[in-house]
Amino acid sequence: MAEAFICDYVRTPIGRYAGALASVRADDLAAIPIRQLVARHPGLAAKVEEVFLGCANQAGEDNRNVARMALLLAGLPDTVPGATVNRLCASGMEAIAAAARAIRRAISSAPSQAAWSR
Repeated sequence: MAEAFICDYVRTPIGRYAGALASVRADDLAAIPIRQLVARHPGLAAKVEEVFLGCANQAGEDNRNVARMALLLAGLPDTVPGATVNRLCASGMEAIAAAARAIRRAISSAPSQAAWSR
């Protein structure tokens, strides 16, 4: 199976319950690193096929697909799907693992060059 590599990353700050970030919506906060990655890599926005986002314990107004809302707030096309992963303390790591699995699966199931040249 093909390998997947992390080429760049940005993360949000870690907040505390009722702390300085308590008034910031999760999707607004999550849009910041997405925007930053797009700014660092011109042309990236048009190539993004899916966004996986780790977000633990979303509740109330934040109890929806935070990944989808964040990618839209960051300016990605509305054709891009988003998946929010909640694995509590391991949410970010599980989101990375899910994205890597999706990339490896897509690469391994793509038709090989040899199949096309027959």
